[in-house]
Amino acid sequence: MEWKRRTSFPMTVPVLKTYKLFVGGKFPRSESGRIYQPASSPSVNVARGSRKDLRDAVPAARAGWKSWSGSTAYLRGQILYRLAEMLETRRDALVAELAACGEKRAAAQKEVDASISLVTWYAGLCDKVQSLLGSQNAVQGPFFAFSTVEPTGVIGVIAPERPSLLGLLALALPALAGGNAVIALCSESAPLCALALGEALATSDMPAGAINLIAGLRSELLPHFASHRDIDALLVAGEPEKSVGQAAADNCKRVRYCALSSEEWRDVARLKQLSWVEPFVEVKTLWHPVAQ
Repeated sequence: MEWKRRTSFPMTVPVLKTYKLFVGGKFPRSESGRIYQPASSPSVNVARGSRKDLRDAVPAARAGWKSWSGSTAYLRGQILYRLAEMLETRRDALVAELAACGEKRAAAQKEVDASISLVTWYAGLCDKVQSLLGSQNAVQGPFFAFSTVEPTGVIGVIAPERPSLLGLLALALPALAGGNAVIALCSESAPLCALALGEALATSDMPAGAINLIAGLRSELLPHFASHRDIDALLVAGEPEKSVGQAAADNCKRVRYCALSSEEWRDVARLKQLSWVEPFVEVKTLWHPVAQ
């Protein structure tokens, strides 16, 4: 009996993507098992981070900070440049994800290009922070006095709703350039592209935990960012909020706000700011006697 080769195959089943968190270099689903559908993408499931997810991200960030801050400034710049390379290779996918969140394609392309440009700029800044913010001080007496720059620690970042990718990077990159670790809360209404950033980070040589991405409801998670005692500082997109200030004051957390207009958030030249690095580094002065 002659067997005939099968030439027809069943139709493939489409694989729908669930957007997950990025914590400690891994892609966990929320420990609560919750998901939500963003207003801009009602057909897409996004893991909805909880207070427990934030608590899990903090020790991951603390471990990542040790590795990230212990790297040379030159190496940190090379890793951020590698991130720019990874974003470039994923450019079309990032544009599609922004478009899926309601952005016009031309605007999405412009935002991705601006994001890559911003990463490249901060990659070049990393090994210049010490020279720009540190100094050799003029003192009276037989001493050398040097002011050196050190990172603050773990920085919580609350990204703007729009632009979701560029806005997140605009707040996270200054902290990373200063040697800090970051826990970022992505845009609530348009988180797809911001969470996809984790896929680029995972292949960019970034130490696990140096940057962590959480999606969820801002109203639910922001108070926990402010009150958590092991998050050293907070950078928030938007106007100052009294409740955030009160929660942060209880643990002496440094809080800064970025209240930019929609046009300013999309102006990449406006986002290239050494002044955004300065609030999240500490300056230590060293005195050393001069040999007589």
